[in-house]
Amino acid sequence: MFRLRIGRLTAGSALWVISAFLPSDILAQNYHAVEGSPFAGSIGVANNPASILSTPYPWDITVLSVQVKNSTNAVTFHNFSLLSHGDSIWSSFDAGNRKRFAAFNFNVHLLNARIALGRKQAIAFGANLRGYAAVRTGVANYNDSLQDMNQFFAINQGTDYNANMVSSSWLELFGTYSRTLWDDNTSRLNAGVTLKAMRGISGAFAQLKSGAVGRTTSGLETVYVLKAGSARYGYSSNYDRWKDEQSTGQNLKDFLGASRPGAAIDLGVEYWIKSQAVKTYSDEDNDDYYDYEWKIGVSLLDIGQNSFKFGTQSRSASSPRTDVSDFDLNAKFNNTASLADFNDSLATIVNNISGLNGTFKIWNPTRLVINVDRPLQDKFFLNANLSVNLARANTGKTLFAKEMNLLTLTPRWETRRLGVYMPVQVTSYGKFWIGGAFKAGPLLLGVHNWTTLFSKNKMQNGGLYLGLVIRPGKKGVSDKVDKRYDCPKESRY
Repeated sequence: MFRLRIGRLTAGSALWVISAFLPSDILAQNYHAVEGSPFAGSIGVANNPASILSTPYPWDITVLSVQVKNSTNAVTFHNFSLLSHGDSIWSSFDAGNRKRFAAFNFNVHLLNARIALGRKQAIAFGANLRGYAAVRTGVANYNDSLQDMNQFFAINQGTDYNANMVSSSWLELFGTYSRTLWDDNTSRLNAGVTLKAMRGISGAFAQLKSGAVGRTTSGLETVYVLKAGSARYGYSSNYDRWKDEQSTGQNLKDFLGASRPGAAIDLGVEYWIKSQAVKTYSDEDNDDYYDYEWKIGVSLLDIGQNSFKFGTQSRSASSPRTDVSDFDLNAKFNNTASLADFNDSLATIVNNISGLNGTFKIWNPTRLVINVDRPLQDKFFLNANLSVNLARANTGKTLFAKEMNLLTLTPRWETRRLGVYMPVQVTSYGKFWIGGAFKAGPLLLGVHNWTTLFSKNKMQNGGLYLGLVIRPGKKGVSDKVDKRYDCPKESRY
């Protein structure tokens, strides 16, 4: 059983308060364990297209990999963890006077492949399904004992109500090419580019700006009336194609058929500072080719956007009627069963309301990523990954999806077949997570936050990832990548 407990707020409250910070699309990026790893292969292309020249494998295939991540300071899930759950699972909204946020993203890699064209060139290609949803609100007070809008407004007197939500998901086909630009005794520079052809599957946004209420009295009662504010919300038109009377197969065909094309590009370079250890052999087959003291990657990712046609119930509303009280809000929005019903009720409390026509665009999570990888000894490595969102706030007509990543530090022990990883990360929302992952042959399995595995009230902050990656057998690659700390071999002469 799943129970969602929100006190006794009405649907009107859900509009003005609660729904503002719930993502609407619950439908690598974030494979922190293998960022910078010489064995990342086709998974690593999502972090830097130049990285596909960093692995000693002649080829590898990611049959399937899945990653999900979520974070919020607004909701707590109870009696539920990745390892166990009780008979009753429920959630509650967290009380307090603060800004609130919720964010969710996922990606699915389908048959991603990397092929080396010699040591100085490589290609990668495949299909990905990706999605992002995020909501932010301004400062507002909330507690579980609230019963109606009058009580909510009473504890938020003088508040300027602001909130925004953006959700975008898409299917992409990508192709990557990487080559070595220079290679000398001390350093190497690899560069790569990824081109993506996309189909925007689902898009939605909502914005509430400068909402305000006034306070009056009616006899002995305090009454709150609307005073100012504007709202704008839209969704992709393919949702209008879903009909209850049609089969699921026909609905999916119509839904995906109404999606629109888009394009994006990734750019990246990797600079190697080579190991200066004495080499035993000088021929090209020597494993020392993949040794490095430092590997520094810089990439610009997801430069592009998806386009969506407005759905028929998309609206823009402003100039609320000043004679609408909190009691009216409770009555008008208490029984809204659909977005069309909601729009009908909204039209009775504002002076200006109109449909949104044409298209809207949502930028992909464009970001600058800096990755530094350092071999230590005995197959230990240390990786640092900084991801900086280049998007602005979602307060205007230009909309942006955003990554949760900010800074990740990952110590790892890794061989060709086995790996143990402990990513420590600070997210762009200020959350501090300690995760973990392991690799055993073709299987990679990890969690973003260990607490989601054991604690029964932390599932709202974390996530997991898994991948199945096929690589050549033992003859295809040497187990040794870094030999700076090996004992020198005796000369044969």
